[in-house]
Amino acid sequence: MLYLVEDFYSIQGEGKFAGTPSIFLRFGGCNLRCPGFGEHFVKDKIARGCDSIHAVSRELFGAEWRGVTLEDLKGIVEDHIEHLDFKPHIVITGGEPLIYWNDPTFSSFIEYLVEEEFIVTVETNGTIEIDFDSYPAYRALIYALAVKLSNSGEPYEKRINRKAIRKIVEGGAYTFFKFTLSKNLIDFRADEEIFDIVAPYPDLEVFCMPLGERVEELRKHDRAVAHFCMIHGFIYSDRLQVRLWNRERRR
Repeated sequence: MLYLVEDFYSIQGEGKFAGTPSIFLRFGGCNLRCPGFGEHFVKDKIARGCDSIHAVSRELFGAEWRGVTLEDLKGIVEDHIEHLDFKPHIVITGGEPLIYWNDPTFSSFIEYLVEEEFIVTVETNGTIEIDFDSYPAYRALIYALAVKLSNSGEPYEKRINRKAIRKIVEGGAYTFFKFTLSKNLIDFRADEEIFDIVAPYPDLEVFCMPLGERVEELRKHDRAVAHFCMIHGFIYSDRLQVRLWNRERRR
């Protein structure tokens, strides 16, 4: 079963296409838990993980997960563009959407988006290997490789899959790296961790953005991340969705 947690029309808040009008489709499920990314109080329980915890923890947010068909997904996209006179970008996100890469509904949806000539970005942690030869539609996609660093709380061997990263870089239409940094990690060894991942790909853009799902939390890290980018030649990415709407959902 393919699970969709939410869909909405907004602007891309992060990375290469920040500010671009985009339709977001957030799929449920992830192969990582990233307990180092913070605490969330849910139904009198504490959940640890990323700011998309509702797309990761089915146990706590299962009521928001809905099984979808190919026709459901096509209808969602068509509804969003009904009153637009242009085609916005499509952002496939999660959780980790590529856990579904060979699911018949998901792969058929990707084929549909490519055939309709949408510009599609997949936001992925870079740990899932795609068979681009068997599923050629994936070659037309943009990949935002949000590879996790040690501040995610995940062990190195689980969060770094070099074979998967290389397949995506070589197989996709366009790829860039996107890292989430905290001031503490910058003070510790963020540069070593990032260069360890990106060194084989000197031509790819590297975006770094501050940790935080609230404006006040971003402010704790943003200047340190900006300075870090200035030192190492990376590209600073803010998180516009947080600046504009703070913790408001579906943004």
